[in-house]
Amino acid sequence: MTGEKIYEYDLDITGVTDYGVSMESILAGKEKVPPQGARFDVAFAGNATGRISGGVRGVDYLRMRADGRIDLDIRATIDTADGHRIGLCADGVSVLRPGEPVAELCENVTLTTAAAGYAWVNTHQIWGVGSVNLATGKIHIDGYMQ
Repeated sequence: MTGEKIYEYDLDITGVTDYGVSMESILAGKEKVPPQGARFDVAFAGNATGRISGGVRGVDYLRMRADGRIDLDIRATIDTADGHRIGLCADGVSVLRPGEPVAELCENVTLTTAAAGYAWVNTHQIWGVGSVNLATGKIHIDGYMQ
């Protein structure tokens, strides 16, 4: 990935809300993704390090499609180590690795804040890349500013 790496974060999945079929049963091969897809609200929390550092918490309102693509719709808050707050909004795509409970993540990120020291985030494009291990509940993302 090109651009300046401004953060990386390691998150834990703290909860999953399903809407008719469980993610666990799909990942275990007990059920297939329905033709209309399946929605899951995946709550997460953890810490960011780098130019932006602090606590991160939020929810990914993801949609798992029957063709294997997972559409991401992420809303999160970054409480910076120096006492400010940055809003994170991202969309993107995820695809499970064949035969593994691990999915690659590609995110288009918008950061927003009124904190003067972080005003630079409002005008830049951020790309996030990483992975999620659904068996362990661990997420890792690197964020690059363009």
